[in-house]
Amino acid sequence: MDSKSSVEQIRARFDADVDRFSDLAAGQLTAMDSALCLDLIAQGAAAVTPGATTLLDVGCGAGNWTLRLLEVLPKLDVTLMDLSQPMLDRAIARVTAAGATSITIQQCDVRGCRFEPGSFDLIVAGSVLHHLREEDEWRAVFKNFHRWLRPGGSVWVYDLVTHEHPVVEQRMAERYATYLKTLGGEELARKVFDYVAEEDSPRPVTWQLERMREAGFATVDILHKTATFAAYTAVR
Repeated sequence: MDSKSSVEQIRARFDADVDRFSDLAAGQLTAMDSALCLDLIAQGAAAVTPGATTLLDVGCGAGNWTLRLLEVLPKLDVTLMDLSQPMLDRAIARVTAAGATSITIQQCDVRGCRFEPGSFDLIVAGSVLHHLREEDEWRAVFKNFHRWLRPGGSVWVYDLVTHEHPVVEQRMAERYATYLKTLGGEELARKVFDYVAEEDSPRPVTWQLERMREAGFATVDILHKTATFAAYTAVR
């Protein structure tokens, strides 16, 4: 994984790309079904953890996930975590405008952030975990998620994923390329795949669910899967 982008390189790229992550209606267009998964996760979180009062948004970007959750759970105390200060600034402004009255900020990498056990009812991680590199980093983050949640709390993930079988991986990558070409032609497809090769290190959703169980989560469920993207939940 040494050839992948460093944390500082990732931070710099997101510092300069705030607007692309600020469209609540459309989601992130190059991420398949992102707007659908915003709704699935918000509705699911409200149903599975209806009394939730505390939220951690991991890699919050410009705040889309928190904004959607506030629509169904308007009294949430929000903790926004991101590497990028410009992203945090945009998220703070948008979340404040949406009526949130308790907002805590953590500018950090999820691998280095620390919270007390049982700090949150909900954790959401939208398009962020694919930046984790080695298996032990994934395991450590999932264990922290479990530790940071109160009993009965839940984590909600939407992300780029790979596949266990190489033929399935190739076919799903082809489907994603076709989708990108409908948005911006061959040039966009090439740009996105080059970017993924340089910066991202996703894992199969099946592998992630196994690691969630290992971390101690009582239940794990897939909410949605399309080509190279998936949404899932795990409940402590």
